[in-house]
Amino acid sequence: MGAQERTQKEKLILDSAIKLFIEKGYQATKMDEVAKSAKISKGLTYFYYKNKEDLYMAVTRKAFDGLKDVFREVYRTKNKSGMELLVDLVQKYVDFSQRNRMFYEAILNFMGMLNLYNDKELRKTIDPLILDSVHFQKLLDVHHDCGKIGIQIVSQGIKDGSIRPELQPELTFYTIWSMLIGYERLSGPINYEGKEIKIHVDNWKPGFIRLMQDMLKGTIQASRPQIVQGSLF
Repeated sequence: MGAQERTQKEKLILDSAIKLFIEKGYQATKMDEVAKSAKISKGLTYFYYKNKEDLYMAVTRKAFDGLKDVFREVYRTKNKSGMELLVDLVQKYVDFSQRNRMFYEAILNFMGMLNLYNDKELRKTIDPLILDSVHFQKLLDVHHDCGKIGIQIVSQGIKDGSIRPELQPELTFYTIWSMLIGYERLSGPINYEGKEIKIHVDNWKPGFIRLMQDMLKGTIQASRPQIVQGSLF
């Protein structure tokens, strides 16, 4: 079997798995179904992906690659300030999370898994089949790629004056990213018709962007407490 044929079969299995994960969910999908959908023997399917956990980590890698493409597309835009690029990134990030729900959940799942992986004791609670996956090991190397591009965007904004010069790019971008994850997670409660809070869904995204811009431009200032002079006696 040539290298090109191997790559095609590997892609076919991966695409079939993605389709089934979207339709049925990861837990309900079986490797037999993936092989059948890909029209490839079960044995050959296991040759490319050792188990379903390994296959899911491969899907997660593809998800990170897709998100990285979004970051790259924004960063390569010409004749825009760093702040304008950051606003574009927010828009496209939200679009990605909504259009690629299964991919986005895989990304968040991996990020959550890293909380366990970073603790030697908690690492033992991760499925050994995941830890043994070559795709999991690769994800450990590449999961910061999106963040690196985001940091470059913030740095560009600081350089061109559209973002406050005293901000630290790494801390600033990861704070914005955490806000974006929170924005996406809270979209459900905001969209829920029975809510009592006074936030209309049409104001949710533009309000989020304006607040981010105000924070990074420095237009939000804390009010100083008034000093009250008086006698202690």
